Amino acid sequence: MSERARTWLLRLLALGIAVGIWFNASVEDRLVSSEKVVEAGVAYNRPRGFLIVNPTTQTVNVRLIGSKKAIRQLNPYMVNVQVELSQRQEGSATIALNRDNVQAPDGLEVVSIEPGTIRVDLEREVTQRVTVVPRLAGKLAPGFLMDEPEVFPSQVLVTGPKSMLARIETLSTGPIDLAGRAATFEETVPVISPDPLIQIVQPSTVTIRIPVKPPAEAEAGAPDTRKETP
Repeated sequence: MSERARTWLLRLLALGIAVGIWFNASVEDRLVSSEKVVEAGVAYNRPRGFLIVNPTTQTVNVRLIGSKKAIRQLNPYMVNVQVELSQRQEGSATIALNRDNVQAPDGLEVVSIEPGTIRVDLEREVTQRVTVVPRLAGKLAPGFLMDEPEVFPSQVLVTGPKSMLARIETLSTGPIDLAGRAATFEETVPVISPDPLIQIVQPSTVTIRIPVKPPAEAEAGAPDTRKETP
């Protein structure tokens, strides 16, 4: 056999080996199964007019099986768990999870979910007006005094779980810095929600007017606390 023929034979042999390796890898990717556990977020479809209070489970571990290729391409964000609560009523409920709750790419099978059950507390959502109290920080300039702050508007509309709003009498604003102030001023600040489940509907900000008296007016308006000499 000539050198030229031998060279071509070796090239064809190398090409055949490469094709064989590719074919085996391709078949393995499609036919050989693999497993993977992903942390999937839980989404709740709650009934209208209700809120989920103190959700105990935000994520679950889902074990999936599929081809090596499908598992290799799997991203945790491609898997999520849907919990249907639209027919539930107020109160506590324990929900069993199964493969029907899992949304995952085609070609993957759910092996297990951990935990297999979750507990939810449903509470009716209510709306009411709550008085706003300014949050003050710092001290005025020396000798200056402050009259009662004025809030515009004095109340805001909020929504939240019935039991939470029943315990709230006032809401606070963001901090208003008094440091070094020597004149009456106004400031627009946000109203702060004490809990993520309590939403500020309107308005989300209020205007605070801080009346500041100069030393002379402060002394003139102050009550006489001197004692009479017998």
